[in-house]
Amino acid sequence: MKYLDLIVKWSDLTLDEQKKVLLRPIHSNSDLIRTKVSEIIKNVQISGDQAVQNYTNLFDKCLLDTFKVSQNHIVSSLLKIDPILKKAILIAKKNITSFHKAQILFDTDIETQPGIRCQQIYLPLNSIGIYIPNGIAPLLSTVLMLAIPAQIAGCKNIILCSPPPISDEIIYTAYTCGIDQIFQIGGAQAISALSFGTESIPKVDKIFGPGNAYVTEAKLQVNSMLNGPDIDMLAGPSELLIIADETANSDFIASDLLSQAEHGVNSQVILLTSSNELSKQVVISLEKQLKNLSQSNNIYTALKNSSIILTKNIFESINISNTYAPEHLIINTKKPRSLLNYILNASSIFLGPWSPESAGDYASGTNHVLPTYGKSISNSALGLSDFKKRILVQELTSDGFINLSDTIEVLSKTEKLEAHYNAIKIRKNFFKDKNEG
Repeated sequence: MKYLDLIVKWSDLTLDEQKKVLLRPIHSNSDLIRTKVSEIIKNVQISGDQAVQNYTNLFDKCLLDTFKVSQNHIVSSLLKIDPILKKAILIAKKNITSFHKAQILFDTDIETQPGIRCQQIYLPLNSIGIYIPNGIAPLLSTVLMLAIPAQIAGCKNIILCSPPPISDEIIYTAYTCGIDQIFQIGGAQAISALSFGTESIPKVDKIFGPGNAYVTEAKLQVNSMLNGPDIDMLAGPSELLIIADETANSDFIASDLLSQAEHGVNSQVILLTSSNELSKQVVISLEKQLKNLSQSNNIYTALKNSSIILTKNIFESINISNTYAPEHLIINTKKPRSLLNYILNASSIFLGPWSPESAGDYASGTNHVLPTYGKSISNSALGLSDFKKRILVQELTSDGFINLSDTIEVLSKTEKLEAHYNAIKIRKNFFKDKNEG
């Protein structure tokens, strides 16, 4: 296999060609998917558990008497987990917990002027749904990334759904994170059930977690419906952009590019470097490492969406990165932290040769649920605040009210909102009459 055609020189490209190099692969969102998902949502709303059971039998080839995983099933799963895996899960849990506990939000309580008290308080979301894919391998790391901040935030009801047969690893990880409401359902039918509730599956206020095109479309549709739930974000194909200089290890760079390309055929990876020699060595290393990977065909397809871009210098690389706004950004240069202040758009940043993206995916402590498709321009990585809501409180004393009343009257008159003005005037007259009496 040849990857030399991955290398392009940025200055040789026209503006249109530059835009084309940075285009993401088109995320599947066909009319067929939209129509099918809409049908599933309606059927689950109407028929509840029966519809979920029918779709589970149809799509997962699994006929279940009950969706909820029993306590006996949970206990049985706990006994099957390898001690080495248990240790790894607990270490990852400790780091993720530490980082997310540091994000705890403190209430605001101030007097904006004498007699006027304003507060901002944080309350946990009452009920949330966590969706965990269970395809080629169980995504137990996503259980950690969603369940841990939910628990720290204080969410009272946490419902986890994953397609059957649900893996022992997912059950163990969920239980370790304090979740015992686990349901064996997947796909758009799971999103529908969480959104509107069925006889056995509780309705939730917000849904978290990634999934395939049907799951993503279902999240989009239920979020736009009356009384539908909120959602975390619409996850697109995984992305990685690396900024590297001549000091970078080409094998490290290649391994990071391959690790993200492994996520799926629509994944995209980009290397930005001003070193022609590094780019060539990375290509050689890609070819060498790819031979030993079981997902080599899918990775090869993903690499067709990808590029190694030769730039004039590090600052041109940074400008291109800020334009692309990657999900994951690795800065593998001589002094990576010195470049941090120049980065404007990225969901999660990894500094230096010993910070592979894999660390963030699993166990360093940061969250791996991240905006894709350039959404890091305005959106943020999942964090503790996503599991809470802000409530505002204000309390005025009579003196505080009187001192502010003229200001409110002027503003409400200007906006021609007579009832607003009257709400102030009536109180002022009452205050005046009381004092005169």
